[in-house]
Amino acid sequence: MLFEVADSFKKNWGGEPGFDDLMQLDGEMYRQVARRKTFKFSLQGKDYFAKIHNGVGWIEIIKNLLQARLPVLGASNEYQAIKALTRLGIKTMTLAAFGQRGNNPAERASFVITESLEPAISLEDLCVNWANETPSLALKRGLIEQVASISRQLHQHGINHRDLYICHFLLKENDLKTLANVAELPLYLIDLHRVQLRSKTPQRWRVKDLAALYFSSMDIGFSQRDFYRFIRIYSGTDLRTALSRDKRLWQKVATKAMALKAKPLKG
Repeated sequence: MLFEVADSFKKNWGGEPGFDDLMQLDGEMYRQVARRKTFKFSLQGKDYFAKIHNGVGWIEIIKNLLQARLPVLGASNEYQAIKALTRLGIKTMTLAAFGQRGNNPAERASFVITESLEPAISLEDLCVNWANETPSLALKRGLIEQVASISRQLHQHGINHRDLYICHFLLKENDLKTLANVAELPLYLIDLHRVQLRSKTPQRWRVKDLAALYFSSMDIGFSQRDFYRFIRIYSGTDLRTALSRDKRLWQKVATKAMALKAKPLKG
């Protein structure tokens, strides 16, 4: 069994919680699918988010393997991702507790609990009206450069997100109100349960992440120059070199992003 609890969480709990205590938690439900649920709860006035996994079952494992996908077997994936991003200095959720029990991968029980970032706003919601209400140039450029820098850092260290849409970057509302230098607004990357960790990020997964970013920012009023700014920062070189050296990469990103845009909306 793996079990880790932060001292601050123990203090709010009023002692050392047991594995079963945390597996049986409940709260304001945000998502519930099959054997996994995500909910919000409070302790001593502090909010937390919990993801409880009760195994995925052999059918789900086999289905993923047949589709050449690695199945997410529990909370361990998100736990390892939080640790990896924190080591790199990329802002993400703060771990409150993690536990895993069982050797059978299909029936393994696990949980991950993180401190709530709320009140916060996603980049998707922040930018929703930018096509009609032009934001300040400094804010737009600052956020583009941060997203590009975070994406570059992930991929340079063998990390791919698999759902790298702009809705998974959060800004704390208090930072928006108090920080004078908008270029320094801290972005928090969330929804890490599908993250993959390797020594090197394969190009197909770089393309998937970058296409998700491109697709989710197509309709928020960005100019060609804005997208070029992202490419320059992500590539870590001047634009001419980036476009010539990585021409095939960016062609694949554009193709995949357009394919995402062409998909019918799920009703």
